[in-house]
Amino acid sequence: MKPEAKLKEMGIELPSPVTPEANYIKAVRTDNLIFLSGHDPRRPDGTLITGKLGQDLNLEQGYEAARRTVVNLLASLKKELGDLDKIRRIVKLLAMVNCTPDFYDQPKVINGASDLLVEVFGPAGKHARSAVGTISLPGNIAVEIEMIVEVEP
Repeated sequence: MKPEAKLKEMGIELPSPVTPEANYIKAVRTDNLIFLSGHDPRRPDGTLITGKLGQDLNLEQGYEAARRTVVNLLASLKKELGDLDKIRRIVKLLAMVNCTPDFYDQPKVINGASDLLVEVFGPAGKHARSAVGTISLPGNIAVEIEMIVEVEP
């Protein structure tokens, strides 16, 4: 099944990507790779999922924040490519989790992102990944994720 059809079947609508408020862009393409800047867990209504894992948010809420972040990454990819069918594979995620010093389940939080990518792209959604904890993130967002994607030439 095509990625956009799969998203629709799952009831996921891609939002309009948010324009950066600083001197950078959301996506840079070099040859067959697209490097996506860090994205946040923005809900469809534009509000952010904020808070620290282990203090304000539980594991399930963090997992959902990671899924929401991937939806926003895919929206930026769609804007860049015009069609998600041009994606050959998801190469790498760098995921940061806003958490307390004694929270150790960052990989379980970021499974929300990884699971969604595999649901949408199948084996091409499997990727290399880093999931790290950090004491804070901009605007107190729960997670921030960067992504590298291989696309058709």
